[in-house]
Amino acid sequence: MIKKILAEIVGTFILVLFGVGTAVVAGDKVGILGIAFAFGLALIGAAYGIGPISGCHINPTASLGVWVAGRMSLKEMIGYWVGQFTGGIVSAWVVMTIANGVGGGYNIVATGLGQNGWSAGYQGG
Repeated sequence: MIKKILAEIVGTFILVLFGVGTAVVAGDKVGILGIAFAFGLALIGAAYGIGPISGCHINPTASLGVWVAGRMSLKEMIGYWVGQFTGGIVSAWVVMTIANGVGGGYNIVATGLGQNGWSAGYQGG
């Protein structure tokens, strides 16, 4: 079980680091298609890397679906969730640290962190 939880930590870390990292750091440069590719390639890489170990859920809703389908115990699902939340939180901290060092700094209050909207300034406009 420990191997599965560690695999989920690593997989979720990879997905958040590359997907969210691309959106936050270079979203205005690569656009929606570049962000989609970052998420897709991160997911494929994680699937090949940790899929044989844990099934590569890397999302609490995927684990919930597997549990609802009766293919995993409640204890196992909670373990997966702990791993997924841990990987996501640590990776979000890494993305924020990287964003703070990009192009003269990063102000989370002024710019937000992965927030969407349709007002002036959306998508670098």
